[in-house]
Amino acid sequence: MAKVGKKYQESAKLVDRNALYTSTEALDLAVKTSKAKFDETIELAVRLGVDPRHADQQVRGAVVLPHGTGKTVKVLVFAKGDKAKEAEAAGAEYVGAEELAQKIQSQNWFDFDVVVATPDMMGVVGRLGRILGPKGLMPNPKSGTVTFDVAKAINEIKAGKVEYRVDKTAIIHVPVGKASFGVEKLGENFRALMEAIIKAKPAAVKGQYIKSISVSSTMGPGAKINPVKALD
Repeated sequence: MAKVGKKYQESAKLVDRNALYTSTEALDLAVKTSKAKFDETIELAVRLGVDPRHADQQVRGAVVLPHGTGKTVKVLVFAKGDKAKEAEAAGAEYVGAEELAQKIQSQNWFDFDVVVATPDMMGVVGRLGRILGPKGLMPNPKSGTVTFDVAKAINEIKAGKVEYRVDKTAIIHVPVGKASFGVEKLGENFRALMEAIIKAKPAAVKGQYIKSISVSSTMGPGAKINPVKALD
């Protein structure tokens, strides 16, 4: 553990905790401070001026990152008949109906990253709410994962579509790619995400919407981005 601590301390010296960086500077620091032996994910944390307890202040959606996430995503699709065939043809790893729901319930099986469902399957999927919900895996029309156009949904997910949603503490945590992407590609992903989050501002929100932004690698310290100049 001391080894990790030492690397973290070295990385922390590069980041001024009180400074507000431009997005390019912050992403550059996130890449420089990723010192683990694996290709670290660069994470974005955006604190919003919303009260997530109110339904009219929820912020949720999905965006296809221009350069993807760098992660291979396994897709499970709840569908029947022609839609099941369409899902298989589009490259979904798992396709099925009640039998998959049963497997998740009885075997605590989670060998997938995203769940897509056709609207007519939501009766079956709805029963899994207590299991899938806390893991952020419940299909949702807002994020495009409840749809009859399963091929489009799968293609977008495979191309690097990420879902963002504000948590109970009014923060959105979402990946913007891998350290190996380099600053330019991470910057384009960052911009696509921030534009989507800004566009998703609820009408009920008054005052400052973007309170703070920071980026960090999986194991590294966070660098703060000036929220006023986030898209400069």
